[in-house]
Amino acid sequence: MDDSLIPFIALATAFTLLIISLCLFGVRRFNLRRALGTVDASICMAGNSWLMGVCRYQDNELEWFRLMSLSVVPKYKFTRSSLELLGRRQPTEDELVRVQPGVVVVELQYEGTKFMLAMNFDAYTGLSSWLEAGPVIGVGTWR
Repeated sequence: MDDSLIPFIALATAFTLLIISLCLFGVRRFNLRRALGTVDASICMAGNSWLMGVCRYQDNELEWFRLMSLSVVPKYKFTRSSLELLGRRQPTEDELVRVQPGVVVVELQYEGTKFMLAMNFDAYTGLSSWLEAGPVIGVGTWR
């Protein structure tokens, strides 16, 4: 084999791997978004930076997936009965550059840990309705 072909083969292989990775990102994103009960939502856990992702409502869980990942497993899972809606607000000036435009910041608490989701207002109303419509936990108690 000619030594001048080695750089070409390396570049062709890297380009092919890049194209395959981009296709896998697209297929994963398409599959996440076509499922019922999914919304775009950025998350901020414990004062860290905002991460873009997708939330998916299940029967008794809220799942959050990273946007830039190939994993089919959610990064965070929140049980509906342990999730508490604290309120909503407009993003601060610092948050405006880190979240999507036109979102509201939803403040939540899960088993004593506070976190925030940034989502559009329609997604927020869906989240609050989903939380309020939660099942009865015990006999004679709600949530």
